[in-house]
Amino acid sequence: MKLPSRIPFMAIRNIAFAVTVVISLIGLGSLFKHGLNFGLDFTGGTLIELTYEQPADLELIKRELGQAGYNDAVVQSFGSTTDVLVRLAGDSPDLGNEVATALRKIDDTSFEVKRVEFVGPQVGEELRDQGGLAMLLALGGILLYLAFRFQWKFGVGAVGSLAHDIIVTLGILAFFKVPFDLTVLAAVLAMVGYSLNDTIIIYDRIRENFRMMRKADIIENIDVSVTQTLLRTIATSLSTALALVALLVFGGDSLGGFALTLLIGVVVGTYSSVYISAPVLIWLKLTSEDLIPPAADAEGVDDRP
Repeated sequence: MKLPSRIPFMAIRNIAFAVTVVISLIGLGSLFKHGLNFGLDFTGGTLIELTYEQPADLELIKRELGQAGYNDAVVQSFGSTTDVLVRLAGDSPDLGNEVATALRKIDDTSFEVKRVEFVGPQVGEELRDQGGLAMLLALGGILLYLAFRFQWKFGVGAVGSLAHDIIVTLGILAFFKVPFDLTVLAAVLAMVGYSLNDTIIIYDRIRENFRMMRKADIIENIDVSVTQTLLRTIATSLSTALALVALLVFGGDSLGGFALTLLIGVVVGTYSSVYISAPVLIWLKLTSEDLIPPAADAEGVDDRP
């Protein structure tokens, strides 16, 4: 597939910026109105490990727990198909026996309760705070890295792009009340890395084209650079999205939130790499002088013996 040498991506940058502002405001509004649906990793609760004699049917177990009144139970495989983790809100020391009794009343499948552990809300709060701190440190490290690797204007563009990705993704998760647990937090951090990688590839091409296209302005440079990396971006995004769709469909509840979060991140990150991180360079008036040392002025050189 042969692309034109230059697709005018930046011709609609103002429209894209307006769309970006609207989407970001909707995301922030969703976060403030609904809030994140924190899972038991953050809110605290009881963890029950069950061992079955035969491979366990997770969907059946979840339905059985729902019939017994445990509608918010999280059911996951643990190590093998016969080991199951059940996570519930509550701190009753008899909760494990109560769950086992409820399951045996509905289904006579043989299993045993191996362990029952309680995760207090204080531990969950610490996990939530540490996760937020990790995200802030990641953004700060990215800003410093790009400032040294490229130039500070690139760092501002990348952090602005990543902030947009995080706000929109969390806003979507809040609106649809997707349980936010440690796997989803890991997906958000992975999304940051994915989006940053896409942005750096475009930034690197912009820097190289400043050396090769010395008479081109920043808008022409960005259009050419994004066009040159477009096939790579499409191939990477599509292949990643296909793998995530497979996880979303076949991975079950344990991987559903992770796959959905990353899938949203791939779409949002691809958009922001083109229409947020690149236009910031235009608004900050990036020039070749910001990247290339000025050539020596021949008239100013003293060639006297």
